[in-house]
Formats: sequence, structure tokens, C-alpha cells
Amino acid sequence: MALVMGVDSSTQSCKVLIVDAATGDVVREGRAPHPDGTSVDPEAWWTALQAAIADADGIADVDAWSIGGQQHGMVALDAEGRVVRDALLWNDTRSAGAASALIEEYGADELARRTGLVPVASFTISKVRWLRDAEPEAAARVAAVALPHDWLTWRLRGFGPDRPDLAELVTDRSDASGTGYWNPATGDYDRDLFIAALGHDAVLPRVLGPDDAVTDADGRRVGPGAGDNAGAALGVGAGLGDVVVSIGTSGTVFAVSATPTLDVTGTVAGFADADGHFLPLVATLNAARVLDAIARLLDVDHAGLSALALAAEPGAGALRLLPYFEGERTPNLPDATAELTGMTLASTTRENLARAAVEGMLGGLAAGLDAIRALGVPIERALLIGGGAQSEAVRRIAPAVLGVPVEVPAPREYVALGAARQAARSLRLTPPHDAECAPSRREGPLYTAANRRGRREQARSAKRRIGRATDAA
Repeated sequence: MALVMGVDSSTQSCKVLIVDAATGDVVREGRAPHPDGTSVDPEAWWTALQAAIADADGIADVDAWSIGGQQHGMVALDAEGRVVRDALLWNDTRSAGAASALIEEYGADELARRTGLVPVASFTISKVRWLRDAEPEAAARVAAVALPHDWLTWRLRGFGPDRPDLAELVTDRSDASGTGYWNPATGDYDRDLFIAALGHDAVLPRVLGPDDAVTDADGRRVGPGAGDNAGAALGVGAGLGDVVVSIGTSGTVFAVSATPTLDVTGTVAGFADADGHFLPLVATLNAARVLDAIARLLDVDHAGLSALALAAEPGAGALRLLPYFEGERTPNLPDATAELTGMTLASTTRENLARAAVEGMLGGLAAGLDAIRALGVPIERALLIGGGAQSEAVRRIAPAVLGVPVEVPAPREYVALGAARQAARSLRLTPPHDAECAPSRREGPLYTAANRRGRREQARSAKRRIGRATDAA
């Protein structure tokens, strides 16, 4: 029996799955926490990876492995392979000014054309530019820039300060596409943009293709790895025509596309996926936390909130919640607040408020789905994942609001499963999606024409806000 290891090194923790490469069955697993904060010493990730592997009873019997991880984080290395400073994570916003500076210098249209992205604080190019401007002495020492999954792969392969071969840094298309200095259409780094950000050239990880592999110090095959969203798409089995809607603390909507996308407004990030295609993505700040807030207000648990929402009619009696409780990223309204409208004596009920919360949260995600569809990406099915997808009300209301059939895969560690599939591919094996891992065939019900009209009204409202935010920028 060939065993492979898939890793998910996320913002919060490190998860390790040991998988039977032939069947896709999870044999054993382990995990370890990551420290809090938006600026983290990468050594903490290395310690957590080792602890998670130990928790999974080691990898002595593993034939291949691959690592998925959080996107965009900047790991800056000096010529001796030492970390120059703590890594700035995707959620560190100090680089917002650097993103604006890059847009002012090059123009949003030009940057989108060259990289598929318009810089925001989360992308690596913005963090590299911040380092040049805020810590020039540290920037001058940078000999290589890697992403979290690149650096962990390098370390687990046996490299590091004791063996500082920077030329052995590798990455994959999906994570490279989130840097802001790689072109997903050509597959090449844009060195001029990188140099403009850092102030000088440096080693960048070699980009492996979906079927490429390297080896570790023990001769095991090592897959290219992936950014977390691309890893999840691979793990859940998303293909052309699918959109994955992930409802966690924040929300993400990403579709598998046969061709690269270009959105000069920056609403849709033109990422690549881990399977040779492309992964246009929209991120929102307000997702499952919307349900948390309204459940607290109504003094119910999530099951109680779901029951209340399902007891109301579609459209919630014209009660509408615009759920920007902590501003919003898409549309770009960082100072916005939530709004509850349509309140009458008849509409203001606990049931309608619960329903408005579910429909409002899904309406924001639907606006993201529509923005991807507007770029010409065909969407036939939505795969609903994340903690919020476990709500029965969310499952049953989603098809009408999103406008496509919805399937809800069983809760799994899909990023780690995607990495395990890469590892199996490096052995020329691709494990099937077994009953435990495969998307379920549970499809949510379709709703009435009246509710679809309500959904279209929500989408038009969200698009108007996106347009105003774009005009203001």
C-alpha cells in the first residue's frame, strides 16, 4: 500500500493527513496550532509541521508528500537561507499604502494585464514594496522571497540555514499567481515588477507544473503544493463549470476556468489553480460571522437560527440585511456598516430577521459569483464548504440566491486532501474521490420566481455598490 502525506499549513494551524494513494482513504492524521498575529516567525510553522507529523505517527512509511498553505505571505530570506524578518501574512494590512503606490505608478489596467491582479494589501508584491519602503536595511539583505508553502516545502526537503541552496526553492502555479509578480497567462515571473517592489532582483521559487515533482533528502517524491483555495478546489473535486463557495469567518467564491481572467477593477483576482486551469476568486469579509451576530441578537444557537430562517417566507417579508458588519472587501468599502431596511410592524419578526441574515450573507457571495460569471466563466454548479455550509437554512436557501444548483460535500480537510492528491499524482497515481471525500449529490431545492426576483434585486444592489467603490478608487 502506497501512502502519501497532504499538509494544510493554514493561518490558524497545521493539519497533516496520511492517505492511501490507491483508494484516497485517510489512514491517520495530526495537527498542531499556529501562533496568533498577522506577522509570524516562519520557524513557528516549521515547529508546528514537525509536531503535526509526529501527531500523525510520522512519515517513515510515506512514499510522497505535498504541502498546501495560506497564500500571499512574504517569507524573505538572506543569502545564507535565514529569515530576514517575521513573515507578513495575507491579513496584515500595513502594506495597503504600498499597494496604492504600485497602482499609482503602473495603473490598475496595466497591473491586471501583466499579472491578473490589481494589488491590495494582502498580495505579496505589496508586502515586498512595504519592506523596501519601511525597512530598507532589511530589504537590502533579501536574497530570495518565498511563500509559506514554498518555504515549508524547502525545509522539509532538507534545506535551510544549514543547507542554504536557494535555487532549490519551488512553488506552484496557484501560489505564484497570488504574488502580483507572476503572469498566469504566460507562466512567467514579471521581473520588472518584482524589482520595482523590492528595489533589486532576488531568487524566486521555480514554478512547478501540476504533474511535476522534486525529491526530498530521503528520495521521496514531493508534489508542487498549492495555495489554500486551489488546494481546496483540488481536494473537493471541483472541475470546469464548478464554483466553490466557502463560508468561513470570511467568504470566498472561486470557479474553475479553462482560460485566464482579467478584471481591471480588482474585484476578481485572476489566480491559477493546481490542476492546469485557472481560478478566478472573489473574497468577502462578511460570511459566517453574519450568522453569529444575528444568532447572538436572537439569543439562539445556529440550529435555532436555521429553524427560524426556514419558518419565514422567501424574501423575509421585504426585510433586507446588508451585512457589512466590519466593512467589506468586495465591494471595497472598508468603513461600511451593516444596514437593516424594509422594517414594518409586519416584517419585523424573529423569523424574518433570521431569514434576512441568511439571504443577505448569501447575497454578498452571489454578487461575487456574478462578478466571476460576468468575465465569461461558465458556472453550472456550486459546491458549498466551510462552517457556514453546515446550516440547513443556508443549504436550502443557497440555490435560489446563488442561482445555480448547490451540492454540499461532507466536512473534510480539503486543502490537505488536495495536497495528498498531488503527492499521489507524483507517484503517477491519482486516488479517486471515495465516498467520504467526494462531493455529495445532495442538491438544495429551487425556490420560487418571486424569490429569484428578490435575489436579482440583491445582486443589482451589490453591483451598484461595487461600481461606486470602483469609481471612488
